[in-house]
Amino acid sequence: MLTTLNKDLVANATRAYQVGDYNTAARLFGEAAVAFQENSNFLDAAEMKNNQSVALLQAGNARAACDVVKGTAQVFQDANDFRRQGMAFGNEAAALNAMGRMDSAADLYRAAADSFEKVGEDQLRSTVMQALAGIQLRKGKIMEALLSMSVGLSGVKNPTLKQKILRGLLKFRV
Repeated sequence: MLTTLNKDLVANATRAYQVGDYNTAARLFGEAAVAFQENSNFLDAAEMKNNQSVALLQAGNARAACDVVKGTAQVFQDANDFRRQGMAFGNEAAALNAMGRMDSAADLYRAAADSFEKVGEDQLRSTVMQALAGIQLRKGKIMEALLSMSVGLSGVKNPTLKQKILRGLLKFRV
């Protein structure tokens, strides 16, 4: 049950994030996570930790972003909430990527893509596959990057203009 205090914390955190006050947003999302946890609302607590992670990453604190999101993917998996599990994997991957831990980030981007595939989230799957392709490109793995991009785009039912262009370009790969 969402209490008035929790609603206010979430609303204030969201407002702070929207105006670019990422440190305040992170603090408030963290407070909301604690409040949800104290009320045994573990799913909403995990979601707030993910929001906190995104805010921390935007504030330039990748280490804290990674630390706060750890374990939340398991909470969502236990609830069979594969969409939010994919988001949690993606958030942790983004933090790891920002810390230069590309191999670990790549593994988590793959896990996120698998979670999104389970629930038919084609656009989100495409986004994480593009992030994975970016890592592979930086590591000089051109063919793997092309394959990741192609796989990410293959399941998109209503591609954006950018995705249509990428699909066309990928048809010309060697």
